[in-house]
Amino acid sequence: MSTLPLQLDGSLEALHSHGLGGWSEQLGRELPALFEPGRNGNLPRWLEAVNGLPDLGAETVDLNRARLQIGAEEECDTTQQQDIEELMRQLHPWRKGPFDLFGIHIDSEWRSDRKWARLEQKIQPLEGRTVLDVGCGNGYYALRMAGAGAAFVVGIDPNLLFLCQFRALSSFISPPSPVHFIPVGMESLPSDLQIFDTVFSMGVLYHRRSPIDHLYELRGALRQGGELVLETLVIEGERGEVLVPEQRYAKMRNVWFIPSVAELAHWLERVGFRHVRCLDQSATTTDEQRGSSWMQFESLVDFLNPEDPSMTIEGYPSPRRALFSATAP
Repeated sequence: MSTLPLQLDGSLEALHSHGLGGWSEQLGRELPALFEPGRNGNLPRWLEAVNGLPDLGAETVDLNRARLQIGAEEECDTTQQQDIEELMRQLHPWRKGPFDLFGIHIDSEWRSDRKWARLEQKIQPLEGRTVLDVGCGNGYYALRMAGAGAAFVVGIDPNLLFLCQFRALSSFISPPSPVHFIPVGMESLPSDLQIFDTVFSMGVLYHRRSPIDHLYELRGALRQGGELVLETLVIEGERGEVLVPEQRYAKMRNVWFIPSVAELAHWLERVGFRHVRCLDQSATTTDEQRGSSWMQFESLVDFLNPEDPSMTIEGYPSPRRALFSATAP
């Protein structure tokens, strides 16, 4: 196996030891190309930030808090704290969070804790489970899964900035958490693994050109009786109603299908899932998704019609999200 940065070799070994040897060997061949010189112009800067972090082991780690805590303020001196904040800010933008890192409040764009609060008491307990988090971002939810007692968590996301953010945070956790971040998309996952007890897909479905294929992929990753936890954009409406944006939705180019809750339930049942339940519906607010000094680009307020915030700037209904649970047959 070739030497990979960001402790990826260790993650591949962990996959192998958890019955995913074939995928681990495949990744050992695929991943080195992601780190070839010139492949990503920002990667050297991100790696420099991660590698420049002080060698500290957090004595206080609480992965069950809304603002995930890794280290307390008194566990490092002022110079170390300033260095950590400066290096973490070099990994801008921070989309998911929030985090409390040695007293540094990483105020992410999304208050991801609110989504977690909407689902944590409504899904099967994660204690001792093997979990896949599809489109895991910087690992906020994957770390919450570990905090909820999951025995082994695999997060996948092809974004190398998110990988660097995850590794920066995880570098202070000792012993390491059971979370392993693999920088690939769902297409890299072998089909019909049928190995995971719980699979999360949150904020992914509407980005897929073929949402039905994505649901089949998710089903194939689950063992018989395993639970899918799905979160996605929805519209208000009846069965059969689906919004297909013309060009952009809330300034996003890659939004393809936004179904009604009833239609999405039908899709899940058509794919073969059982016990399909809608756990929650909620409008996304500018209090839950907003800019900060840790995410200085446009955010939700810029995506809405300033004269009618119930509509996007393109004239579509403003973002509304639903959470589903379904059981693999």
